[in-house]
Amino acid sequence: MTTTTPALVAYDDAVRRYDPVIGIEVHVELGTRTKMFCPAEQSFGAEPNTQTTPVSLGLPGALPVVNGTAVEYAIRIGLALNCQIAESCRFARKNYFYPDVPKNFQTSQYDEPIAFEGWLDVELEDGTVHRVEIERAHMEEDAGKNTHVGGSAGRIHGAEYSLVDYNRAGVPLVEIVTKPITGAGERAPEVARAYVQALRDIFRVLDVSEARMERGNVRADVNLSLRATPESPLGTRTETKNVNSFRSVERAVRYEISRQAALLDAGETVIQETRHFHEEDGSTSPGRVKSDAEDYRYFPEPDLVPVAPSREWVEEIRATLPELPQARRRRLHDEWGFADAEMRDVVNAGALDLIEATVAAGATPAAARKWWMGELARRAKQDEVELADLAITPAQIGELQRLVDSGRINDKIARQVLDGVLAGEGDPEAVVVARGLEVVSDDGPLLEAIDAALAAQPDIVEKVRGGNQGPVGAIIGSVMKATRGQADAKRVRELVLERIG
Repeated sequence: MTTTTPALVAYDDAVRRYDPVIGIEVHVELGTRTKMFCPAEQSFGAEPNTQTTPVSLGLPGALPVVNGTAVEYAIRIGLALNCQIAESCRFARKNYFYPDVPKNFQTSQYDEPIAFEGWLDVELEDGTVHRVEIERAHMEEDAGKNTHVGGSAGRIHGAEYSLVDYNRAGVPLVEIVTKPITGAGERAPEVARAYVQALRDIFRVLDVSEARMERGNVRADVNLSLRATPESPLGTRTETKNVNSFRSVERAVRYEISRQAALLDAGETVIQETRHFHEEDGSTSPGRVKSDAEDYRYFPEPDLVPVAPSREWVEEIRATLPELPQARRRRLHDEWGFADAEMRDVVNAGALDLIEATVAAGATPAAARKWWMGELARRAKQDEVELADLAITPAQIGELQRLVDSGRINDKIARQVLDGVLAGEGDPEAVVVARGLEVVSDDGPLLEAIDAALAAQPDIVEKVRGGNQGPVGAIIGSVMKATRGQADAKRVRELVLERIG
């Protein structure tokens, strides 16, 4: 374990004097119906220890069988990450002893992964692109879950007892391991966050996982080391385990840079160890001294034959790959004609899918962007919810815009219609009818309101007759107020000027 860390070095000072190198291992739970090596079903939230078989419990004599769908999903992920797909690969036993590993080994892949030598270009918020080299993507099974009871931090230290749930044991995983990510400099935390987010988006569009980080479907182990210059040998790395949000990935990298810089400045040694991330303050704390590969005593799994996907099957899978997120963003950017900054704002706000669906519902890209990035973004922020969680659909926004375009309502009334839809009063058409919000298009009622406004403001009438049309806005405002904003302001102006003569 490390000694007490000296006072943290300011982040800007740390990255000015040291070159950070990151490496990220991302585990994604595959959304197959059954587990990796047995027919036990897997589903989130089941009663503890109800989704097990002799295989997932590691009982003597139980023999594994590879899940074919999991292999297909692993190939899909590898292809999306520009990896080579192995013509033959093997499973291995990774030996270690924890209560949540009932076999006392994990069935994984070691020197023969199913996918290797890939890359992924990740885009930062300002449009900068950083290429991340992928070393491997391999298949394995998940461990169970330990729950430590009685401690203040939910960890084993200080707990009164621990509970083990084996439902997750044997759930199929793909682990994606990067090569050392260099050249990011002070932007290393941003690159780490953008990379994990790009992976999450790929998993979802491939439909291989729900990829919900809050449920542990995607977990990141963040490796970090410092060296004196980009030409220096790699430093000793730490591995912050099971970081489960994009923000936390970024914070973990920042903290480890500042912490390791403090150790190096004090002449101390960075210990190769795992570390725990603490959400409450963004810090990390020691876990265990990190094992190297030889410590796990890998050897080929004797109960499983090699996996040898045919080239024909691999190409069939490649042909079914959907448009990947980055290519889709480029295409929509060109089709919609948004400025680069506008498109980045849309992506960062999580509004891309919403705007695309609204355009498909008949709105122009500009109108769809106006609603989702304007009024609806304001309301989402006010209610402290995500845009997608608002109680309104892209189809309803498309309908709302059609009502505006047809002249039945104006933009001001449209905001009242939004209130009704968000309150659960129905679709925009129903809200307009129920609330009586349609624009007054009959000249009769408008002329009555105009005559009343003219009679109430004779001084303004005289100014307009004298050639000064500036004050006419006051007359129009009175009419709009009298009609509860339901008049067409352009038509009101025409009628006012005609009336004044």
